[in-house]
Amino acid sequence: MSTSTLTNTVVSTLSRFPMSAMWTKGSVQQRNLMMGVALAVLSNVLFGVLYAYSSFLAPLSGTQVFIWRMLAMWAALIGYLLISGRLGLHMDKLKALGSVKQWAWLLLPTPIFLSQFWLFMWAPVNGQGVQTAMGYFLFPLMMVVFGCVLFGEKLSRLQWLAVAFAAVGVGSEIVRTQSVSWATLWVCGTYPVYYILRRLQGIGAVTGLLVDLTIFAPFALAYLFFIAPSSLSLVSGSGFFIAMLIGLGVMSVLAMKTNVDASQMLPMNVYGMMSYLEPALLFILAITVLGNPFESAMIYSYGLIWVGIACLIVHGVRQLRRAHQQSQTTKIAPVM
Repeated sequence: MSTSTLTNTVVSTLSRFPMSAMWTKGSVQQRNLMMGVALAVLSNVLFGVLYAYSSFLAPLSGTQVFIWRMLAMWAALIGYLLISGRLGLHMDKLKALGSVKQWAWLLLPTPIFLSQFWLFMWAPVNGQGVQTAMGYFLFPLMMVVFGCVLFGEKLSRLQWLAVAFAAVGVGSEIVRTQSVSWATLWVCGTYPVYYILRRLQGIGAVTGLLVDLTIFAPFALAYLFFIAPSSLSLVSGSGFFIAMLIGLGVMSVLAMKTNVDASQMLPMNVYGMMSYLEPALLFILAITVLGNPFESAMIYSYGLIWVGIACLIVHGVRQLRRAHQQSQTTKIAPVM
């Protein structure tokens, strides 16, 4: 289903509900903005639910849940691409890669992707939920730093201030604990590398996801048959686990799909600000639902990081207002 078809379908559905005017009136750009925001919220809520999913699949370990999630995602993604008729499109993109060097370059980010998905399922049930959520908080800040260093992007004063607050916050946490969580460092230090490599390769999100999951599927099956056969027996003999894992795969693909659609429908500033919903939800779930420890002394260091994030949000709001003012000026400019 294309983005425009999805938008028209949802708008038609929403028109039947009260207060439908806010969804069905106005320009196409305004409706796309509203729909993009709705999709962004939905994707972040889905990612939050997935974060706590491992706790409902005991006695499966975090690693076993990760293995099953990868297989369920692969099956759900293949099913979606077959039903939508887009599998051939992505296969054609991959067939265009003719040399071993091109394939090696394509597969280079795959281990980062897999390690991040493993940590996402392992951390919540192993006492690293808060630290992993903090890594996702730092991720946008690290993207700013990478953009400055690798692509020569200029930082505004607010962006520099955001980076400074985050650096002081991380430094304060290191001093307090005499260490820093490897989970935090792994998320904010390697995830930007994955996105940057995919950007340099010119590979779309769905194509990259298809490659990553397909490459890993045989290894996942080998793990279940030879290393964790008890997990295979447990799942195959339980309708509850089968249903939960099907839901895990469908929800994972839906979360990715709505996130990609939102990124295409929203201005980058708005999309960037919406992305802070996910780590906020992960942080709250880690403390409340999953019971991960949070010490009062952590408020100071984490508070500085949140101040840095607030600076980035203010920067994004200013850019969005500036772009809106420029567009309004362009509309009323006289034709010469």
